[in-house]
Amino acid sequence: MPRTTNAVASKKRKKKIFKRAKGFVGGRGKLLRTAKETVARAMAFATRDRKQRKRHFRALWNARINAACRAGGMSYSRFIDALNKSKIRLNRKSLAEIAARDEKTFQEIVKLVKTVKNS
Repeated sequence: MPRTTNAVASKKRKKKIFKRAKGFVGGRGKLLRTAKETVARAMAFATRDRKQRKRHFRALWNARINAACRAGGMSYSRFIDALNKSKIRLNRKSLAEIAARDEKTFQEIVKLVKTVKNS
């Protein structure tokens, strides 16, 4: 009986790893063992950073809203509190977009929130 190998499957496995390691420098992209290690690490970072991207964007939105609120004479925390009390349902992403692109509209929102807060 002839000897059989697992060549097709092993070639497929290697090909998958090297495809993911494309662009890596030196042995990290050419040698199987180091490519495996580097790919595993890269995938872990990718998973972690997908989670962190959400945090970073929320922090950016908060900073933009805060800057626009300060220009209107109000702090971020008081603005968000007054926004919730006035039952205006705008999320931070859209508020930051308005603050960055259309300052007049954002200042109108700040004025509206100030009047609701005072009454």
